[in-house]
Amino acid sequence: MGRYEDVPQAELEVTAVDGTRRRVRYYRRRPLPDPRDLSTLATHTVAPRDRLDLVSHAYTGDPLGSWRLTDANAALDPDDLVGDEAVGTDLRVPRPGVGGV
Repeated sequence: MGRYEDVPQAELEVTAVDGTRRRVRYYRRRPLPDPRDLSTLATHTVAPRDRLDLVSHAYTGDPLGSWRLTDANAALDPDDLVGDEAVGTDLRVPRPGVGGV
């Protein structure tokens, strides 16, 4: 399941500087789940050089599910979860497919 699987698409007509018009498709805003509603699979202590895709793969087998970790830890910037300043902090790993993710 992808991050935008259940998010509806919208379309907008825009005008370029030269007057030409075109339609632009985009995804509507994705509502973030409440982290308290997500079931926790594991807790990971951040180590130097950790990457969210590798952490996600280690616990769930899905490196593309790193967005779930971002949602479960209420982070707007995924890099904040594994950067140098995050070393030693606990990272919540959500159970895939449970509780909205």
